Amino acid sequence: MDLQDKVALITGGKRIGLVVARHLAARGVDVALSYARSKTEADLAADGVRGTGRRAMVAQADLSQPPACAALVDATVGTLGRLDILINMASVYVERPFDSLTAAEWDAVVNVDLRAAFLCAHAAAAPMRQRGGGRIINFSDWIARSGRPRYRGFLPYYVAKAGIIALTEALALELAGDNILVNAIAPGPIVAPPGTTDEESKEVEKSTPLGRWGGEEEIAKAVLALLDSDFITGETIRVDGGRHVR
Repeated sequence: MDLQDKVALITGGKRIGLVVARHLAARGVDVALSYARSKTEADLAADGVRGTGRRAMVAQADLSQPPACAALVDATVGTLGRLDILINMASVYVERPFDSLTAAEWDAVVNVDLRAAFLCAHAAAAPMRQRGGGRIINFSDWIARSGRPRYRGFLPYYVAKAGIIALTEALALELAGDNILVNAIAPGPIVAPPGTTDEESKEVEKSTPLGRWGGEEEIAKAVLALLDSDFITGETIRVDGGRHVR
């Protein structure tokens, strides 16, 4: 895909989303960003986009509510004129012991991590068809891509991220005739979650064959690689420093 003057929507991307937005803008893309609570980070990402001379839009959206997904796509098209790229990064990542996990807590994760990705893709397909095609990039997780849970307490998160892989494959088939390519990225140790101790961080490095955290730039590189391709669809690509082979 030629990225010049295209429009991308990034949902829920804070630290990684900021870097991805900047790289897209550097390639000539106008960027819409959504946030649930992190307005400061979304505004910072938008400022970075505008700093390259490209247009940016920021919108608050509670993607756990189905109408918000279609409204976000409509706002992007209404403000920036089109939609060519959807990057589903919105995610809820919380630890909940199985014995105390409630239906509401299950829904809080699955509705954002999986259902919202479907609903945003469903809404985005129409404006992409109008332009002759597009790209959808979903976000899974290296653990789900490896096909085996490793950590207790993240049941709905694992199930949702495994579902993203199936969603990506099924959407790729459904939308191939419209020249809409659908892929997913499964990050591994990219950036340490807030609250990670030095000891925990070093343990991750020891468990990763490349011996380090990847950093946000590695996700941006993977996003651009998938956007540049005109013949990869239905794939979930791990960006994990080889973590899955150990």
